[in-house]
Amino acid sequence: LGATRCGTSLQDLSKALKIELNADANCVWQIQRNANQTIRIIFSYFKFAPSSSCETESIKVYDGPSTNSSLLGQICNDTDAVPVLESSSGSLTFLITTNSVTFTRNFFVFYYYFSAEKNTDNCGGQLTGANGTFTSPNYPARYPEFTYCVWHIQTAKNSKIKLQFQDFFLELDPKCQFDFTAIYDGLSTTTGLIGKRCGLGPSVFESSSNVLTVVLSTDYANSYRGFSAQYTSDPLPVEPDALLICSSESMKIVLSKSYLASFGYNETHVQLNDPSCSPVTTDSVVFSFPLGSCGTTKKDEGQSITYTNIITLSASGDVITRRKNIQIVAKCQMEHNSTLEVIYITENNIIQNTSAVGRYNVSLSFYHSDSFSKPVHQSPYYVDLNQTLFAQVSLHSTDPNLLLFVDTCTASPQPDFGSLTYDLIRSGCTKDDTVVTYPPLQHYGRFAFQAFRFLQSFPSVYLQCDILICDSNDTNSRCTQGCSSRQKRATSSYVWKTNTVVGPIRLKGDLRAAHGSGSLTKADAEETPKLQQSGFYTLSFVALISNVIIVVAVILKYHKRPAGYGYQRIHSH
Repeated sequence: LGATRCGTSLQDLSKALKIELNADANCVWQIQRNANQTIRIIFSYFKFAPSSSCETESIKVYDGPSTNSSLLGQICNDTDAVPVLESSSGSLTFLITTNSVTFTRNFFVFYYYFSAEKNTDNCGGQLTGANGTFTSPNYPARYPEFTYCVWHIQTAKNSKIKLQFQDFFLELDPKCQFDFTAIYDGLSTTTGLIGKRCGLGPSVFESSSNVLTVVLSTDYANSYRGFSAQYTSDPLPVEPDALLICSSESMKIVLSKSYLASFGYNETHVQLNDPSCSPVTTDSVVFSFPLGSCGTTKKDEGQSITYTNIITLSASGDVITRRKNIQIVAKCQMEHNSTLEVIYITENNIIQNTSAVGRYNVSLSFYHSDSFSKPVHQSPYYVDLNQTLFAQVSLHSTDPNLLLFVDTCTASPQPDFGSLTYDLIRSGCTKDDTVVTYPPLQHYGRFAFQAFRFLQSFPSVYLQCDILICDSNDTNSRCTQGCSSRQKRATSSYVWKTNTVVGPIRLKGDLRAAHGSGSLTKADAEETPKLQQSGFYTLSFVALISNVIIVVAVILKYHKRPAGYGYQRIHSH
């Protein structure tokens, strides 16, 4: 099946399309024929450019002969489903648009005409027992072509479902593009995808609630015996009365209705410091809001920052009340390497406590110039001898009053940063004559340096940076002092510290040597490394745990040298 060109008109009763598109595409496929049938279209595989948004890159499906017809659905990078859409007539149109990022997008689409009133799949339906079994059509004989079945499993409230495929044999394909099952956590088939399966062998899936959906979709060829499945249900663990979740961007407070009722209150009686911030009420009462909003107070406690908000339970409209005076105090405490979450309840001065752990989010990326406007997307990152490399550390937080500072950056040929290390920056002071540091800019720390390598027989160099985060209102914090001695630094305050690594970097000469060529071409860069395909466009890593280092090699050109270790600037010839 060859790759399809950009858009066309189709009149086949059924067809599979393998589509390959590059940047800035705007392609329309129109499916139409004179038939008293409707169209089912399945987008069984789609790969957009990494980090693309629905606004810049998507598939739009229209219920009719043109893009002026009503919109049936939209598919983009964050679509959490295997999209299956059906027209209301004999025509359907889909439009694929891509952004300007250089990347090869791949899609697999197949469609077929069918008569809804004559659908003989005889499969799918509602399963409501505490446990049960179901099979694909004709099991254990071959399942029919163009089969589409949906089973909705719903068990008792406050339970979860365990689904087990005991026997399973569908057409084998690495991407499950042809025949597949899709399992969804809930009633919907448009979101909540747990897994997608094809091929051979048993498997097990679990829901998060008492509802699970299973889809079977097949195409026009290569049928096998299908599957036999069984499900069971188990009670869900009891939810906590009160839950607090803190991140570097937001605070989330969850209160169970039964807990509120135990004090004689309901969701209409709760409010934050700022009463205009209302909760979302489902099975629980949920407040979710950015740090620094909804009346949250912030306190700098030297080595940490604490964000506090209070939920008050009050009996509105009561002239006289004998209910307890209830306040729920929620605290997010950002310390050196963690976020301490504390929530306690005051009942006439009686305090109850609970706690958990979270993290600030920090990433490190290379950029093409000192304007820091265009990040480096390709990996590995091939550079020239003595090329200046520009690095930016970013703090992802909604609190505008935080300041980020690059404290120390160390290089080593060993991924565990053992005894052999070399400082680029130490305590905010440049230790290498090519390093340039830029003034702190709120949530960003920036520096530049030239390519270097260890002498002797080390082909790899690892770069690790320690990052400090301070309160920007503290004019004497460590982040405002720049280069500082170790003694002075020990008495200065900072809120949080972490380390992270970025790479790999390789010399362009290494690429030429690998190809036996004296020049580097775009084709070389594309064909050489099958390495790290899964992370090909990812150079920003989120440091979720301060003592876990995301280590990626900085690989530089090797020359034979006399014994003895050291660093040497690489000079062009």
